Amino acid sequence: MVNTVPVVSVIMNCYNSAKYLAEAIDSVYAQDFSDWEIIFFDNCSTDASPEIAKQYNDGRLLYFRGDKNVPLGHARNLAIEKARGKYIAFLDCDDLWTKSKLTKQMAVLEADDKLGGVFSDALFFGHGRKAFRTFPVHKPRQGMIFSDLLCRYVLPMPTIVLRRQALDHINGWFDERFNMVEDADLFMRLAYYYPMAYVDEVLAHRRMHAGSWTTMKKELFPKEEEMLLEKFASLWPNFQVDYATEIARMRAVIQYQYAVLDWEKGNNAAARQRMAPYLGAMKKMWAPYLCSFLPINFYKIIKGVYKRAAASMIGSVDDQVF
Repeated sequence: MVNTVPVVSVIMNCYNSAKYLAEAIDSVYAQDFSDWEIIFFDNCSTDASPEIAKQYNDGRLLYFRGDKNVPLGHARNLAIEKARGKYIAFLDCDDLWTKSKLTKQMAVLEADDKLGGVFSDALFFGHGRKAFRTFPVHKPRQGMIFSDLLCRYVLPMPTIVLRRQALDHINGWFDERFNMVEDADLFMRLAYYYPMAYVDEVLAHRRMHAGSWTTMKKELFPKEEEMLLEKFASLWPNFQVDYATEIARMRAVIQYQYAVLDWEKGNNAAARQRMAPYLGAMKKMWAPYLCSFLPINFYKIIKGVYKRAAASMIGSVDDQVF
């Protein structure tokens, strides 16, 4: 164990992540900012992950293993409990940091003690797709950005660094009921109370692959997003009035997600029924609505062509509704 208290605690939660694990850990060790610790929480892996992590035995990677496998939000909370740093950063075991990631973000956080956290641009890569940035053209706002995140959640997890004092101030850490939106819930609650800063550089690389939880369990997204709206309404009495426009857009996106799930099951009429109420307020809904008279594979082909064309021009595209 290292006796000095580090400035940054890097939270790494692992479950059977051996394939890319060494690359992820090495990207932390390669940082030109050296005052960090890795809190490595092994969620009962059965592959070579423990052996890989324990090779980093210089005292800067602190290895913990749970007694039983638990949901990711619970596992993240257990890891945060072990963290000693003034700041909390997150790195999943298949993602990577650029060398100057912590240096550039620490400079921002140390310059303004009112900030709750900082995030940056990220590069998404892998899964046979052309790499693209989160913010190639339209840059996110800084400051009090809760309403922006409610309309479109765009914080790449491996780019975020939070002030521990702010994290402890909000009502709870990761909500263990969630499997898909636990990070959005936490960071949006933080953004409700604290200003957030943005570094306009790619400071993390996020890996896309077919075996990810996001890909395999996408049906959980709309259900959990509905739960998230209910949670926010219970936390803040004026939430539904103050953010009526943002909530309406979020509900439209939720119904689009449900519609796609219906469509994939061959229930095209049910999909159209979900999208129809939002055609007037959300023009982007017209494309999937009209395409839903055909099999969903046709829509996916058209959508893929559109996304590739848009990416070639601007580097990325808003994929929430098309």
